[in-house]
Amino acid sequence: MPQVAARITHDHEKWLKNYFKTKSAGAEFILPWAVDMFFKSLRAASQELNTAELKTILEAYKGIKILPNQCKGAYLSLRVEEACDVEEIHILHGASKSNLESKLKRLSDVQSTAIMIWANAYWVSKVWNGVSFDEYIKLTCT
Repeated sequence: MPQVAARITHDHEKWLKNYFKTKSAGAEFILPWAVDMFFKSLRAASQELNTAELKTILEAYKGIKILPNQCKGAYLSLRVEEACDVEEIHILHGASKSNLESKLKRLSDVQSTAIMIWANAYWVSKVWNGVSFDEYIKLTCT
């Protein structure tokens, strides 16, 4: 099985030691589970949004770095609201700003985090380089 090195906090290390036989055993359980939860949450969240809204979110995350402590619905809403207010990206993609804001508020923090990671991945992953918004949405949200 491939190995992954990850930096974790002291608290995370302590948690892994307390709940699993070894840190490695804990990581081998948690990482696949987290990936599964990510895709489940992404699918659920993306079903609540139309293509124009998903494109607006993608555009809002161009050049944005996300941090773990910012993975909450409020941060997603603020980022999208700012991008719509300043750059009017919702108009570019044909989305209703008020409808999008309303839908984002209904997402859980986990769903919002999945959407943020998904939007950020479009811009930072070499896999998606040159792929259109439409194709990315089709390949990742259905």
